[in-house]
Amino acid sequence: MENNTRVLALKAIIWVVLEKKSLSAFAYPQEVSALTKSLVFGTIRFYHQLNDVVSGLLKHSLEKQDLDIHCLMLLGAYQILHSNIAQHASIYETVNIADGLDKPWAKKLVNAVLRQIQRDKDTILTQTHYSHPTWLLKKIKQTYPDNFEQIFTQNNTQAPMTLRLHPQHNIDTYLDATNLKVAPQARVLNQAIDVYHIQDFDKGSCFVQDGSAQLAAPLLNPKNTDLILDACCAPGGKTTHLSELAPLSKIVALDSDADRLKRVQENIERFNIKNITLFQGKAQTQDWWGGQHFDKILLDAPCSATGVIRRHPDIKLLRKPKDISALVALQKDILNNLWTMLKPGGTLLYATCSILKNENEDQIAQFLHNHLDAIEEKITLDWGLDATHGKQQIPCYEFDGFYYATLKKLM
Repeated sequence: MENNTRVLALKAIIWVVLEKKSLSAFAYPQEVSALTKSLVFGTIRFYHQLNDVVSGLLKHSLEKQDLDIHCLMLLGAYQILHSNIAQHASIYETVNIADGLDKPWAKKLVNAVLRQIQRDKDTILTQTHYSHPTWLLKKIKQTYPDNFEQIFTQNNTQAPMTLRLHPQHNIDTYLDATNLKVAPQARVLNQAIDVYHIQDFDKGSCFVQDGSAQLAAPLLNPKNTDLILDACCAPGGKTTHLSELAPLSKIVALDSDADRLKRVQENIERFNIKNITLFQGKAQTQDWWGGQHFDKILLDAPCSATGVIRRHPDIKLLRKPKDISALVALQKDILNNLWTMLKPGGTLLYATCSILKNENEDQIAQFLHNHLDAIEEKITLDWGLDATHGKQQIPCYEFDGFYYATLKKLM
């Protein structure tokens, strides 16, 4: 098969849909076109709608060994329904990929299905389809009866590129961007650009980081005299931000994954940071800990990532209801473990990029019930929705979905 745009896009779609693997783990060739990535992300983003449309036009499901043809039709359907590519070209190029799959018999079927979608396009697009798995659709509607339309719309939209500017670099004048009042270092770019086209990027002029994530370090309020733990630290955005705000503090950056820690190290080197020490270990254990208690702890907890679906649309295909229960149990274990490492009078900031209550305010409610030496400090930022405990942002143009709660340990 020739390595053209649609063939490569199909490989990535199969990787997610059939092999159930994360899109971030797919190995694109070094020179990959923006069109390829837009086809992949678009098809995955609208997978549930496209799958319903294509399946509804098939007289019977394809055999397991031919599900690559089903994925091919999803790719064609995306181009017809949601892209600006000329439709005749989309159909022609997509149909011909069947030859490269050694399935010339499928060309007639693919062509017939895509032609029908082309004829039905206007009708299909007038029908409401949120393109989410049923379990998540129900959960979001139930939790956010007044906001679910916004959440689904944002989840099906490409997120803007946001930078965190380093205070010692002056690159503001070179950026076509919007400032965020609540996150002073944030710039939401009006058009995404290659990071290596950003002035002094290799010297640490900025970090690509959503506005919601940029609130973590200021909320923790690091001081130069603090010993700080950043648990689950990779890829290092919040870690480096803590260092920017308190360059003389001592920061321990912990992560369980060696490869992800390498990314943290690369960012530390890019920013030329001297006050961060890396540890590989699990945040729910203590075998990595030297016994010295921390003044501040940032727990960016493992979560469902349901607040960042617009950046990682494969979450809608890969995340299952049983995963949420396992994540809630893990979050509880980590919270209980890290609390023993916090000094009396110290602060723990709990963060997730989830919009699910059981990972967020319910988790904190249970923690406060079980720990009489913990009190919540209210977050007063003009950001997000007030929750029973903490603050919850749902996805909007400027911000990813995110949750924060500040916990103080009594003396």
